[in-house]
Amino acid sequence: MRWQSALAIWFLFWFLSLFFVLPFFARTSEEAGVAKVPGQADSAPVRFPFGRIVLWTTIVGSALFGLFYANFVFGWVTADMLDFTGR
Repeated sequence: MRWQSALAIWFLFWFLSLFFVLPFFARTSEEAGVAKVPGQADSAPVRFPFGRIVLWTTIVGSALFGLFYANFVFGWVTADMLDFTGR
């Protein structure tokens, strides 16, 4: 696999992981014990910890990419194994 392809696939895993990580860091004002600002939605987060989210997204995305790349190198699951049509 060329490095450009590996980098593009890593970015795909990174953005996919972002949607897995985001809900774990969202705290509403009720959960954080902070008073709401007038006009604020009940579901609005109190603060957005950008650095922690980027760090955890990078960790999760890199781990998933590592599994993908190990499967690419060692061939644990191939396209032939996923062909359920029997042809």
